[in-house]
Amino acid sequence: MSDFDIENIYAQIADDLRSSGLSIIENAVDPKIIQTLNERIASLEKDTFQTAGIGRQSDHEKNAQIRRDKIRWLDRGNTQETGYLDAMDELKSYLNRRLFMGLFSYESHFAHYQQGAFYKKHLDAFKGKANRVLTTVFYLNEDWRTEDGGELVIYQAENHDKELCRVLPKQGTLVTFLSDEFPHEVLAANKSRYSIAGWFRINASTAAHIDPPR
Repeated sequence: MSDFDIENIYAQIADDLRSSGLSIIENAVDPKIIQTLNERIASLEKDTFQTAGIGRQSDHEKNAQIRRDKIRWLDRGNTQETGYLDAMDELKSYLNRRLFMGLFSYESHFAHYQQGAFYKKHLDAFKGKANRVLTTVFYLNEDWRTEDGGELVIYQAENHDKELCRVLPKQGTLVTFLSDEFPHEVLAANKSRYSIAGWFRINASTAAHIDPPR
């Protein structure tokens, strides 16, 4: 990544998280990685994306009234996906050095929102109830315009009914925020929309329970 100043991007994310708990950065990932990710998506059959659910393990259920996206988990076994996962590992190490967050692992999936698909307002974690501590959303949509819809709406941490900002899902934009602080939703898109949703986790393993990345 000699022509891409990733260190300054990581520094900006750390500064943003320290000051407000939320970071929104355009052109945040090496264009070579973005190209590879888009090639990967183009190579995938649509039926490899599964209808997304709500909750984890025994609480997991599918509810089309809340979310209608389809997902496919990223895997280090595929070389086209490792560049992005390596970048997130580097970000994890940087944030641990700068902010002492204790981030332990990272999980992520491609998210495909077909025309009209949405995800109603929700939190990715609840205080004291989960080990997802930091959410990332990265966009892969070239030439996305305002009229295409599909914005990420983020609500205030202090007032979950008050809108804080909207993020257009333009290619290269990375959103990072505290998972248990900011409710958010995805508005219906007017055309097919792709992103990578991810979560940095702390280690919640105990002597009686091994906590897997997912």
